[in-house]
This record gives sequence, structure tokens and C-alpha cells, in this order.
Amino acid sequence: MEAAAPVLGLPPIWVATALLVATYAAVISEAVNRAVVALLGAGLMIALGVLTQEQAVAGVDFNTIGLLVGMMVIVAVSRRTGMFEYLAIWSAKRVRANPAAIMVMLQVVTAVVSALLDNVTTVLLVVPVTLVICERLGVKPYPLLVAQVFAANIGGTATLIGDPPNILIGSRVGLSFNDFLVNLAPAVIVIQLAAAGLFHLIWGRRFTATPQARAKVMAFDARSAIVDRPLLVKSLAVLALVITGFVLAPRLGLEPATIALLGAGGLLLLSCLGRPAAEQTKTVTRSFEEVEWITIFFFVGLFIVIAGVESTGLLAMLADRLLAATGGDLQVTAIAILWASAILSSIVDNIPFVATMIPLVKEMAPSFGGPEGLMPLWWALSMGACLGGNGTIIGASANLTVAGLAERAGIRFAFAAYMKIAFPLMLVTVLLATVYLTLRYL
Repeated sequence: MEAAAPVLGLPPIWVATALLVATYAAVISEAVNRAVVALLGAGLMIALGVLTQEQAVAGVDFNTIGLLVGMMVIVAVSRRTGMFEYLAIWSAKRVRANPAAIMVMLQVVTAVVSALLDNVTTVLLVVPVTLVICERLGVKPYPLLVAQVFAANIGGTATLIGDPPNILIGSRVGLSFNDFLVNLAPAVIVIQLAAAGLFHLIWGRRFTATPQARAKVMAFDARSAIVDRPLLVKSLAVLALVITGFVLAPRLGLEPATIALLGAGGLLLLSCLGRPAAEQTKTVTRSFEEVEWITIFFFVGLFIVIAGVESTGLLAMLADRLLAATGGDLQVTAIAILWASAILSSIVDNIPFVATMIPLVKEMAPSFGGPEGLMPLWWALSMGACLGGNGTIIGASANLTVAGLAERAGIRFAFAAYMKIAFPLMLVTVLLATVYLTLRYL
């Protein structure tokens, strides 16, 4: 079905561009909830005739939506076991409550868990425990929280499910869990080690705590954090099966969304077995209430907005301009995408930025010998967007989550103060990513 003519006879490309700019501006301003903004932008794309309703629905990537919802449900059930609190307390005790070592350990825990789940969920679970540990030790929590923001975004870069930009790239390009793990995990390990070293030089080496304060932390009983052992066993089993499913997905012929939704349904079933119907309803309702529906509907609206812009040929035109600026050289193009993604992802949320960049990069395929020739560009986009998100508080969802949790605890997360430390450190991590990208792919 052909799209209707835009109102007032304006060319579709003008209308789509205006809606894209207005949507971005509203998201950046944070004056209105971003899910509301995206849905309004999507509705206007249809109402003003840029897309038909059928084209809009076709533009929504349900593999991304299914993967996000499935993992969110799994985490919602798993978090009720106390496993994440256990992990944080265990880590602090393993280093004998040494504040500098705790900073390093919590970064490692945050990075690893962010790679296996997602970075927003990880900080939601680990930050409250970090605040308690810092209170007992008598150290300022701000440095540890900034370090955890970095660890969450760096760790999330390693896998398909670790950070929303990777979920978008993986689903839209057809890259598997293994593709991300093999191509990006080595870089992530080096970058995280470097970041931990830098945080130690800036803050960690000056951390001290009295023997009495360290004794308070050592008195924590990690096992008491586990509040539901039967559910813990079920959750760990399902998580193991889901991760295995992601690894074997190419052989199984299944999309990541299918695996995540199967895991979510299976864990909900296991958590309901043997309970009365009314209690089952409460359990399922509670799990669905913990899904980040704002993020889900933000994605839905954003997909439709980007589909509208793509349908007008604007992104193809921009791709041609970028190729002309880089002379069609793969190395120059990849590095330009890496650094542009990093800088811009510090200014705007990296999710809408990556959603816009994906079809733009796809348009470059003929210039680089087809889809296979674009692989360095996808890794550049992923690393740039995920690492660049560390540069400012608004660069990634995990940053805003940590800032909100900190401010509720009376710890100020000022934009300028955070950026003064974070932006230069982000540039160092992107420089390391540039070296890795050049040595391995260019």
C-alpha cells in the first residue's frame, strides 16, 4: 500500500526530517518522558502520511522487543532470590574489606554481570549494596559509583544482550551472541583493566578505612542475602540454559528473542508451580510490573520514526555524504564512525543514535563489497556508542539510573562534575578501542 501524500503538499523527506529532529530534541531536553515522545513521533509519521500503518508495524523490530522483554522478566524473577546482593557482599569480603580492592572487585562484578544480563539491571542491583558497604567503611561512595557506571557500559559492550545498542545492532544486522563475544570481548577485557587502573590512580590509592570499619563489612553474612534458595536454583538453571541457547542459536536456528522468551516463560512456570492460582497471579503480575515498559515503548516508537526517515531516502543521502567525506576508505570510515558515535553518544542517548545509524551504515554496503565488508563498521559503531555513553550522565541509561539511586541516598551527581572526570576517561577508552579496531580489522 502506498503512503498517502503528506499534509500541505510538503515532500515526505522534509516532514520525516522535521519529525526526527523534533523527536531527538524532545528526548534530549527530558521535558517529557522519552517513551511518550517516541510514540507521538511515531503516530505523527503515520498521521502525516510519511508511512502507512502497515509500513509502521513492519518497521518495528520484534526480535529486539522480544529479547528485551524476555531478559527483563528473567531478571525480575531472579532478583527476588538475593543472588546479586550475595555476589557484591562476597566480593567485598574476598578482598578483606580493603576499600581500594573493593573498588576494583565491584567493577569486575558489574562488568561481568552487565555482559550476561544488561547494564541497567546490573546497576539497579549492585549500587544499593555498594552504598551500604561504603557507609560501613566510612568512605565516600561517589568514586565507586562512577567506576561502576564505566564498568556497566564497558562490560555491556562485550555481548549481544549487555547493552541496548548491541541488541539493536545484533537484531537489525543478524549478528549472534557469539559474534559479539568473539569480536568485542577481547577489547572489553583490555579496556576494563585500563579503566580500573585509571580509577585506582585517581581515587582508589587514597582510600583508607579503619580496622573497626573493615570489621563491620567482614561481619556481613553473604549467605543471609539469599532469601529464596529453591528459586535461586531454578533461576541459575534457566539463566545457564538461556546463555547456552544464545551461544548455540546459529545451530538451533532460533532468534535471540525466542530463546529469551522461552527462558522467561520457563522461569515464570517454575516460580508458579505448586502455588494456588491467586498466588500465581500475584507472582506473574509482579514480574511483569518490573519490566521496563518505558524502554520497551520507547523502542517501538523509535523504530517507527526511523522507518519513516529511512523510507524517504534521507539516510541513503547521508550515507553517500559520509562516504564522500571519508573518500570511501574503510579504515577512515570505521574510525570516523567510532569517534563520531562516541562523542555524539555522550551528548544524546546512545539508543536513538544507534537506531538512526544502523540503516545509514547499511546503505554503505555496495561501496565496501557487500554486507560482509561492513563488519568493521558494526564493531566501530558498537564500541563507539557503548563506550561513548560513559562521557556524560545522559549518555546512557545506566548512568541516569546510578545518578538517580545516588541522589536518593543524598549523593550529588552533578552533570559538570561527572563530565570533568568521565569525559577524558571515556576518550582514553575510545582511543584503546581505536587501536584494537585498527590492529584487528583495518
